[in-house]
Amino acid sequence: MANVWQRLSPTSLPDYDAMARAVEAKHGLYAAEIADFFAAVHQENGDHDRSGAWADVAERVRERAEQRLSEQRNP
Repeated sequence: MANVWQRLSPTSLPDYDAMARAVEAKHGLYAAEIADFFAAVHQENGDHDRSGAWADVAERVRERAEQRLSEQRNP
């Protein structure tokens, strides 16, 4: 089993999309706030790589929500 505290390679955009979809499926409207919470926890614990990854996931969740709204406005 890999050590979870080892340095991670940068996460790619498709990975952020997958993480965003998973958080949205589990937490619905609160998905961005959940991702922000994880970013803050990792930042507080000094894990800047994971903090940044969760911040990117939160941003992607918000982008996806905006896309859905714009599609509803302009079918």
